[in-house]
Amino acid sequence: MVRFVQNSARTILRRAALALTLVAAACGPVTLGGVGAGGPRVDTSAPVPVALLVPAGSGQAGDQALAQSLENAARLAIADLPPTVSVDLRVYQTQGNATVAAQVAQQAINDGAKILLGPVYAGAASAAGATAAGANVNVLAFSNNTDIAGGNVFVLGNTFEATADRLARYAVANGRGSVLVVHGQDAAETKGKDAIVNAVGASGGTIAGVVPFELSQNGVVQATSTIVDSYRSSGANALFLTSGTAGALPFLAQLLPEQGLGPEDAQFIGLQRWDIPATALELSGLQGGWFAVPDPALTQQFEQRYMTAYGEAPHPIAGLAYDGIAAIGALVGSGDSSALSGAALTQAQGFAGVNGVFRLRSDGSNERGLAIATIRDQQVVIVDPAPRSFGGAGF
Repeated sequence: MVRFVQNSARTILRRAALALTLVAAACGPVTLGGVGAGGPRVDTSAPVPVALLVPAGSGQAGDQALAQSLENAARLAIADLPPTVSVDLRVYQTQGNATVAAQVAQQAINDGAKILLGPVYAGAASAAGATAAGANVNVLAFSNNTDIAGGNVFVLGNTFEATADRLARYAVANGRGSVLVVHGQDAAETKGKDAIVNAVGASGGTIAGVVPFELSQNGVVQATSTIVDSYRSSGANALFLTSGTAGALPFLAQLLPEQGLGPEDAQFIGLQRWDIPATALELSGLQGGWFAVPDPALTQQFEQRYMTAYGEAPHPIAGLAYDGIAAIGALVGSGDSSALSGAALTQAQGFAGVNGVFRLRSDGSNERGLAIATIRDQQVVIVDPAPRSFGGAGF
């Protein structure tokens, strides 16, 4: 039974209950006839036209706020470029819709755009990418869905694969390499489960078992005893959870300790961030668990600069727009006319962004320099810092 929790934690549980009543839809894998290492020729001595595709125009307040935050972050990045680099930013509204995204992508290309930054949503990014491929133009999407990556589409968002890899390597290195994976039965969490299984194997660990559960309150309750029994019988020494604070995680963090499997009995690991919202830090079942976060020092610097410039906090993914402009600016600054080709975008040394170092891979996915965090006394504590370059301890 779920017993009394503190008011703020109870609010988290109510929000999670609401989220578990929703059925998530996901785009399937998309094969794009992309340009690979190609890309348009760029006159780096003149302002480079960059199209920013944002979800404004949908009529949803959340989309409008996100669109403005992305544009603000992009303009902040442009202001930080060296005087020898000039970006002509042109903003296009996708309405958060795939059909409109394809249309405005074509408009942007007709207007001379040499690269597309955005859109946010996977379906819109895939549609924009398909349109841009025919014009030999690359796309830096704000999505974290690697199903749409490849060809001329690169995702900037922090992916399940990159997060799972970072956490799995840390777990194995710290004697927690026998992993029981627990995941909800929807497309996103199943994808997360696959990322964990692959990452643990690649890191030299062992998958002790996989326990799926129905994404509902009753599904979580029914699965709890199975999770506990599987952990105890499998020889696992780590429990890797795919759910987030907006979904089943608060219930798991409440029910598992009640069934005798708490932080003192198992090393909990989370594929999603446990510090958003901040009230999630009060959940007793998450104390001592591990999760990954962008470089906290750099993230804080960006948030403070954004607040100073615009008088409000940035949207949680606004930094991706800054990172995209930073990467474009760094490449254009080289003076090479092929600066925005796929080969240039996937340079091994990567880029420095406001959330840490990152690099784009030839398959359209990315790697990011993430820190390992834990929760102690309801506070986030970094136990392994984010690497500041590739090839360091975090990679």
